[in-house]
Amino acid sequence: MDEHNKAEPNIETENDSASAPEEGEPILPPAEKVRSFPQTPGVYLMKDDKGRVIYVGKAKNLRSRAGSYFQKTAELEPRTADWVHQIADIDYMDCESEVDALLVESRLIKDIQPAHNKELKDDKSFPYLQITTYEDFPRVELTRTPASKGVKLYGPFPNAGALRGAIQVLQRIFKFRTCSLDIDDEDERWRWFRPCLLASIKQCTAPCNLRISKKEYKKDIRRLQMFLDGNKTRLLNQLEKEMLQASQELKFEEAAKLRDELDMLRSLEDRGELDTHAQPEVFYIDPKKGLAGLRQVLKLKTTPRTIEGIDIAHLQGGETVASLVQFIDGLPFKPGYRRYKIREVKGIDDFRSINEAVARRFSRMYEEQEAFPDILLIDGGKGQLSAAMAAFEALDIPPPTVISLAKKEEEIFRPGESESLRLSRNSYALRLLQYVRDESHRFAQHYHHILRGKSQFD
Repeated sequence: MDEHNKAEPNIETENDSASAPEEGEPILPPAEKVRSFPQTPGVYLMKDDKGRVIYVGKAKNLRSRAGSYFQKTAELEPRTADWVHQIADIDYMDCESEVDALLVESRLIKDIQPAHNKELKDDKSFPYLQITTYEDFPRVELTRTPASKGVKLYGPFPNAGALRGAIQVLQRIFKFRTCSLDIDDEDERWRWFRPCLLASIKQCTAPCNLRISKKEYKKDIRRLQMFLDGNKTRLLNQLEKEMLQASQELKFEEAAKLRDELDMLRSLEDRGELDTHAQPEVFYIDPKKGLAGLRQVLKLKTTPRTIEGIDIAHLQGGETVASLVQFIDGLPFKPGYRRYKIREVKGIDDFRSINEAVARRFSRMYEEQEAFPDILLIDGGKGQLSAAMAAFEALDIPPPTVISLAKKEEEIFRPGESESLRLSRNSYALRLLQYVRDESHRFAQHYHHILRGKSQFD
């Protein structure tokens, strides 16, 4: 397998004549094409003459930033001089903010592994703010590897330094603990424990010395969560008033300190939505236990090894794309990822789109005598599952084990079963299915914007 196939998942077109540019349709050189880019935040993708993505970058202003690569200075800049002449095409994904652009850039670089991106290729993820929920006295911490249960998460955040500073400011206000002590509210021996310096300078209520009750401490944590959930206007206004008052009283050092604290607290707004930007590698999933659990709950004869997941995405209500991800032994196998441009469905119709994607995928596998996956997971409920099963029936092909996972209640639906299957939220089997489902959704959402023009499907 060549390097390109390892780096970027394939697009299944099946000799799709509609994927080529229409006759007479001009193919603009990238230097001209970039002039039509919006002046908004986003991510741009440079491609070579074979259509391979060779560089991914983020921008506050897409047109301006991407256009800079086609100026004389780019040929002289050491960072770009060696490869800028390889750019044969360029595309973009628009984002709602600079933070979204930064997070999307990171995800794309890790997935595609472009030849000329030197940074962000490793598995280092962005930081999260984590509040434990299972302890008598919850603690607050910065982490790049969040726990999969028993925590409340905020983030990801693009700047670890700003987040660390914001936590210190919040600690002065809400006086929570950041230590790793395993404090038991009912163990009187903690009354003899010597608190750390934070208690002396009144930045922690010292639950390690049982100076505060579990009930009162959790009230402080709830106030903190209210702030993180968006109810922070009152606190920010209060700090602004204190800053102005300090300035008017010529207490400039105090005013500067309050200004810096305000900046750090406002930096908490610069974060990605957890549902959209949580990176799969930060949540630990035990593949072996997940597969063993699936064998048990789905009543399979053998432990499954391969799972494929299908999801549907829409481009501004028009162009529809299906994504297919492949997991082997409970882990993503990215050379097996596929994208399908939906051809037969007009408008938004997830059921028919799933039917088409399943039919195209498995008719080809059947014709080429490829082994079917042990489990096919459809993102959705009964309707989506029925649409997938109808594809096998129409093709007269025996299906593998097909199930669907509905996100709202995390219900598992099976063909011929009227009742859904509900697993414990901590079930290894459910976590693995969620991983497959979320990865197929992420793959669809992050890539369907790339497929803007018909030429992108060549």
